[in-house]
Amino acid sequence: MAKKDNKQELPEEEVQQSAETVEAQEEVPEVNPWEEKYNAEHDSFLRLAADYDNFRKRTVKEKEQSYGNGKADALAKILPIYDNLERALNQPTEDAAYKKGVEMTMNELVKIFTGLGVEIFGEKGDAFDPNIHNAVMHTEEEGIEENTITQVFQKGFKIGDKVVRFAMVQVAN
Repeated sequence: MAKKDNKQELPEEEVQQSAETVEAQEEVPEVNPWEEKYNAEHDSFLRLAADYDNFRKRTVKEKEQSYGNGKADALAKILPIYDNLERALNQPTEDAAYKKGVEMTMNELVKIFTGLGVEIFGEKGDAFDPNIHNAVMHTEEEGIEENTITQVFQKGFKIGDKVVRFAMVQVAN
C-alpha cells in the first residue's frame, strides 16, 4: 500500500513543481501606477489634439464652401440679366448707339464673371457632355458628328467644378 501512496505523491509533487515553474514564467513585472496614469493622460491629450485638428480642418472647409455657395447663389440671381442682354444683342436694330451700349454692358458683365472665376459654356459645335449640358432637343442632320451641339438655347455657367446652371442645347444624333 505504501507503494501506491508513493506513486500518488510523486505525480502530485511533479504537478506542484510544474505549476510553480509556470507561475514563475507568467509573473508580469509590476507596472508603476504613475506611469500607467501618465500613459492614460498622454493618450487622452493626443486624442483631444487630433479632435481639435479635425474640427479646425472641417470649419475651414465649411467656410470655403459657404463662400463658394454664396457666390453661386448670387450668380444664379444675376443670370436673367445676362440672358436678357444676350437676347438684346441678337435682335436686329437700326440704332447703332443702342447696340453699342448693350455690347458694352454685356462685355462688362462677362468681364466681372471672369474675375469671379465663372466659366461660361455651351457653344454651338462643342461636344455634348451630359454632366454640364441639358439636351432638350435632338436632330438628325447629315454632315454633323454624333453628340455635337447644333443649337444653344441657354448658356451654362459654372464656378470651379460646381455647375450653377446647365446649358440647354439641341444635340445631333
